[in-house]
Amino acid sequence: MEKRIGTVLIRVESRENVHLLNEIISDYSEIIIGRQGLPRINNTSIISLVLEGTTDQIGSLSGRMGRLSGIQVKSVLLKNQ
Repeated sequence: MEKRIGTVLIRVESRENVHLLNEIISDYSEIIIGRQGLPRINNTSIISLVLEGTTDQIGSLSGRMGRLSGIQVKSVLLKNQ
């Protein structure tokens, strides 16, 4: 399957599942090109991931993260040329 470039934007609204979120991110480290975390004043944080992987890999990663309570996830994939 062909690899694509994508990004995942994560909003952490509750810290109760952050350890699980970090475990999931570690499980997919082979497709993560970059990671940036932005702490916010109002007890929420934003994490952005830049990825290169198959649509199945990226979908699996965002799906697992999206099932965590207190975590919002949105992913975007670029078209292949």
